Amino acid sequence: MTYTQVVTELKQAANPIFAKNLARFFKTGKGEYGEGDIFLGIKVPIQRQIAKKYKDLKLSDVQKLLSGKYHEHRLTGLLILTYKYPKATPREKEEIIKLYLKNTRNINNWDLVDLSAHKLLGQHLYDQLADKKILTKFAHSIDLWERRIAVLSTFAFINNKQYKEALQISEILVNDKHDLIHKAVGWMLREIGKKDLTTEEKFLQKHYKTMPRTMLRYAIERFPEEKRKFYMGKK
Repeated sequence: MTYTQVVTELKQAANPIFAKNLARFFKTGKGEYGEGDIFLGIKVPIQRQIAKKYKDLKLSDVQKLLSGKYHEHRLTGLLILTYKYPKATPREKEEIIKLYLKNTRNINNWDLVDLSAHKLLGQHLYDQLADKKILTKFAHSIDLWERRIAVLSTFAFINNKQYKEALQISEILVNDKHDLIHKAVGWMLREIGKKDLTTEEKFLQKHYKTMPRTMLRYAIERFPEEKRKFYMGKK
């Protein structure tokens, strides 16, 4: 299994028409959050199939994917890591996470973050009881994608009914200026509410009057209509 084999399969799966649609969808225009990104035009299920096939690819070759100019190269590299991680030895897991953190500059769109952060960094911090200061550091980062990584990594804790980390990061980012952070924080608050509505509402009672409207809308999406009207009407 080699880097060349992976990129060859990705090239064969490319669809130029779909690539143009993806470029618009992921906001690659000048001044947009995905400015300059280039797509081959491959749907995620196909990338998952390729990633599973090459899950034993050497980390040095995964690094080449993560450094690739094509969006799908980077996403496939991240998906390979998510398939490697669960069956890796403790030492191998450390190497995978080290590689992930080394490449945050290449995890530069929301899908790349959302499909990897909780399965890699978040799960590692939860499983290993590791120092979670990295999440706070990323939450304070000037880099949009590191801030989103901080939020989405807490999904691993939420899935295990541990909410402290998500609430702490949400507290830091509750007044963030970027729409993609509003959506991410609101999403995690909603996930908390699915498991513990009281905990979510305790956070909302503190912040709903001042938090961004998009964040609030995402957070209360599954609430009964009357309760949604209450929160939105009091904004």
